[in-house]
Amino acid sequence: MDPLSEVLSLLKLKSYVAGGFAVDAKMGFDFPGFQGIKCYAVGSGSCWLSVQDLPDAVLISAGDCVLLPRGLPFCLAADLSFPRVRFVYEHAALKPGDEVLYDGTRGCSILGGHFLLTGSHSEMLLSSLPSIVHLRSESDKETMRWSLERMRKELRDPQPGRSLIAQQLAYMMLVQALRLHLQEEAAKGVGWLTALADPQMRTAITCMHDDPGHLWTLQELADRLAMSRTVFAQKFKNKVGMTPMEYLTRWRMLLAGDRLKSSDDSVSAICSSLGYETESAFGRAFRRVWGCSPREHRRRSEAGASSHN
Repeated sequence: MDPLSEVLSLLKLKSYVAGGFAVDAKMGFDFPGFQGIKCYAVGSGSCWLSVQDLPDAVLISAGDCVLLPRGLPFCLAADLSFPRVRFVYEHAALKPGDEVLYDGTRGCSILGGHFLLTGSHSEMLLSSLPSIVHLRSESDKETMRWSLERMRKELRDPQPGRSLIAQQLAYMMLVQALRLHLQEEAAKGVGWLTALADPQMRTAITCMHDDPGHLWTLQELADRLAMSRTVFAQKFKNKVGMTPMEYLTRWRMLLAGDRLKSSDDSVSAICSSLGYETESAFGRAFRRVWGCSPREHRRRSEAGASSHN
């Protein structure tokens, strides 16, 4: 599995709502702060997107896609000077056939979804993204077109299983948007997602992800890339924001936290599978990342699961 897929799998993205809604030409919507990440594509028409604390609004038009990963309050309106009301999905949701009505003179239609990140350490993904990811080039639109058309079809002619299909289509749109952002913009920043845009850093990260229990050394990773140890270490830190060994430790601890939560594997078994010779060394590394011991993490996870039953 590639690093992006692995991280998304660990974050356990859960679709909270998926489908479409309309932004009327004469009335805008205010959206409160939220948890997780929102992924929207404009099916037809256009409107303005304004995010709290950002100085400039963004015009989004048919075929454009936006990601909102920071949970900041925002508004959508054909004209930001028009009155706005608090958004209620049930009131604005597109009904079968509605999507074709919004063509710019009557407002616009928005397709997509809101995803909750139920896994831990979601900042590994979200902190690598700006407050707005705006994808609008023709190549971006071509990549998103199939998902958009399928979502439109579900809205126009709902069939049994519509909700599940809409969730999967929204998820595909999100992954496609992350891919496009990775290709076009991520190389300009610093962070885990940024590093995946660099072929050499992606190779190093893939090595660590493919075999987290291997006793990796800085020299061995540098050799895999035919780089000197010093150059590799400096480039990795510049791109990712932490050293290769810090990244490896963090990745191992994310895997450990997930296994402690979702499996019955013993702490000893998890410890040895991730390259640690002693439980004490594993425990120290775990505490630095999670702020508690492995056994305490498992107890908290079990208590949390019981409270939801």
